[in-house]
Amino acid sequence: MQIISIINQKGGVGKTTTVINLAAGLAQQEKKVLVIDLDPQGNATTGLGLSNLENSSDTIYGVLNGTRSITEVIKKTEFENLDIITSNVDLSGLEIEIASDNERAFILKVKLAAYLNNSRGYYDYILIDCPPSLSLLTVMALVSSHSLVVPLQTEFFALEGLTQLMKTIERIKVNLNPELKIRGILLTMYDKRNKLSSQVEKEARDYFKEKVYLTIIPRNVRLSEAPSHGMPVLIYDKSCPGSKSYFSFTDEFIGQEQKIGSAA
Repeated sequence: MQIISIINQKGGVGKTTTVINLAAGLAQQEKKVLVIDLDPQGNATTGLGLSNLENSSDTIYGVLNGTRSITEVIKKTEFENLDIITSNVDLSGLEIEIASDNERAFILKVKLAAYLNNSRGYYDYILIDCPPSLSLLTVMALVSSHSLVVPLQTEFFALEGLTQLMKTIERIKVNLNPELKIRGILLTMYDKRNKLSSQVEKEARDYFKEKVYLTIIPRNVRLSEAPSHGMPVLIYDKSCPGSKSYFSFTDEFIGQEQKIGSAA
């Protein structure tokens, strides 16, 4: 069972889109998936067809403030094999509420461990949608995760932001979670008409080598339309370029497991 955070401290890089569509792609391949929406904006929640306006204790906020257990807040989506723990704006106040707790970085990890040790629900993957900042919520996700997927938009400044993220990841590895590794970097919002896109791709591949996935996610209108219908693009329009690339990414992602397995 893998716990994987999808992370980038910049907003608008395709992070939630990646969580929703990777989760849907894995679910369609008979993998059991739990999405944890750890972003107070609740976009993964609405993107999978649930409301981010409901009673806040039945969300991840209720788990992190100690009023609920994980088992109590898991909700079914209308997509088979795919469950979610929702989020809403109340989560943004959590940092202040638990400021005096010395173990605050470990709260999510402890809750997940308790759930998994005593679990009636079995998942192949838990995917965490992180907020677009290097805040306490992001640190909680990094401490809880086995590995990370980093969506990187192929635009100017993208690589600059990535160096800051790498420093944070290294600090977390040294101090809080030595197991943490980067599973891969996913290039998003690629525009083949734009020379800059291929330039950023080249720089990313030169620097991160095989850590960069072969699949590239293009700019695609259907990709941005799908969340407003509360469904992954893989279901909204399975033949559009965005869907094809997320199907291909899901295959590549699952292929990594086989590589890791055969290496072990």
